[in-house]
Amino acid sequence: MTTAHKLVIVRHGESEWNQYNKFCGWFDADLSEKGLEEAKRGAKAIKDAGMKFDICHTSVLKRAVKTLWTILEGTDQMWLPVYRTWRLNERHYGGLTGLNKAETAEKHGEEQVKIWRRSFDIPPPPMEHDHAFHKIISESRRYKGLKPGELPTCESLKDTIARALPYWNDVIVPEIKAGKNVIIAAHGNSLRGIVKHLEGWYYGLLQWRTQGSQEVVEEVQRKG
Repeated sequence: MTTAHKLVIVRHGESEWNQYNKFCGWFDADLSEKGLEEAKRGAKAIKDAGMKFDICHTSVLKRAVKTLWTILEGTDQMWLPVYRTWRLNERHYGGLTGLNKAETAEKHGEEQVKIWRRSFDIPPPPMEHDHAFHKIISESRRYKGLKPGELPTCESLKDTIARALPYWNDVIVPEIKAGKNVIIAAHGNSLRGIVKHLEGWYYGLLQWRTQGSQEVVEEVQRKG
């Protein structure tokens, strides 16, 4: 038996740094014009599917927040409660933050960059204190409440999943089990961690994909 309540997962639209092929991570890049249009297409897909939500979750990075806002505006659900958490942030790319991916490959070698990007448990180099974006990120007010050791200087995919899962297990799962319809607008790597832990769920994929930045709206229903 499948319950009526649903989870919809959305990856943010293209950011201004995505369009220049830069490692973005925790840098608060805005949506590009293309990214905003992608979010509007996502809103249309959700509206056409007749989806209604009770609770919304996103990261503290504006590319995800604005994607969610655009969807809520396009579906006339701007009044819904929205919860933001650093635990849904993109993977922290450490010292690679702000670098063009092609230039990074030239400097460190394609194989090394491929290891940093695709391995499960190998992080990139940490973001040092003299990094151009260290102060902007580490001293941001949005992270003021983090405990010592929680603010990363770099993350592997394993690290990203490990800090996203407590929010998933402790906050979102109880909401879904209580019968709430939930939407999450976040980032590729933090969402990968959630998707990896959706055993025992049914999947239905709405047709909203773009070849460039691979946006996706994924509808999930819980068994039993």
